[in-house]
Amino acid sequence: MAQVTVIIPNYNGIRFLKDCLEALFSQEDSPAYQVVVVDNGSGDKSLELLKTQFPQVQVIALSSNTGFCHAVNVGIRAAKTPYVVLLNNDTKVYPRFVRALYDAIEARPRAFAVNAQMVMWDDPDLLDDAGDRYCVLGWAYARGKGKPAAAYGHPAEIFSACGGASIYRQSILEEIGLFDEAHFAYLEDLDIGWRARIRGYRSYYEPSARVIHYGSASSGSRYNEWKAKMAASNSVYVIAKNMPLLQWIWNLPFLVTGFIIKFLFFCKKGLGEQYWNGIREGMRKACSPAGKARKVKFQWKNLRHYLAVQWQFYINTLRILKES
Repeated sequence: MAQVTVIIPNYNGIRFLKDCLEALFSQEDSPAYQVVVVDNGSGDKSLELLKTQFPQVQVIALSSNTGFCHAVNVGIRAAKTPYVVLLNNDTKVYPRFVRALYDAIEARPRAFAVNAQMVMWDDPDLLDDAGDRYCVLGWAYARGKGKPAAAYGHPAEIFSACGGASIYRQSILEEIGLFDEAHFAYLEDLDIGWRARIRGYRSYYEPSARVIHYGSASSGSRYNEWKAKMAASNSVYVIAKNMPLLQWIWNLPFLVTGFIIKFLFFCKKGLGEQYWNGIREGMRKACSPAGKARKVKFQWKNLRHYLAVQWQFYINTLRILKES
């Protein structure tokens, strides 16, 4: 009986998909697993490739691009296993990827998610992501990005797991809810990890689960107009959704400072207008009836978890200052 379902969202990813699946089906000593590809209305013959070369894959074909969050939610709902692995289509996993993630989460009963070691496609000696962090300035950032992968060779607790190559516990997803489709894409993994932390669950990084990641394959580049607006919008939305009013007020001076710094950064990239429009869109989304309905309700029983989250904000800010 399968213990893991690997879910791959795909949108016009034919140039990566074959390598991704061939590596995935070359796993060594893995628990029983199945693979689901959720196609977001691709027009590049991805479905033909899957039908002719990978008949063992369960394919769920959507009629249009509904975004990362909806696609993975469709896959999660279709999965009947205790664990799900989310895997980007622009990746190539190493032979013990599934085994390492499975063993890491099985060994930690309170673990919500475990992040693999993601290395760069053009230089696998350098990290792309070793788990995600969030700081009091309102910035989410990939731990270790651009640094030697060898320096991150030990398991560690992280704030949240990157949805590009991580395993999640289904029972906790059922408790806290699936990915928030209002995000469409970007910071949805931060949001779900944050929600888990409010309930007292944790996320971890496991370096023995390795994956090569191309990066920005769907959006086309690291910085572009659509991504700048989407990231700004979701940065506002995730704060409004997960911070109680008192915590929001407490952090306001830091958050304003952080958003000003980011705005100036994007101005230098020629994307200041898009970033500002994204902030406005995030405010509208947070204040909409749907946004208010999705807000995490404060409960006194979770107070110590909120305090632990706030402490992580401070620690991660100091880490940024130390590394700069």
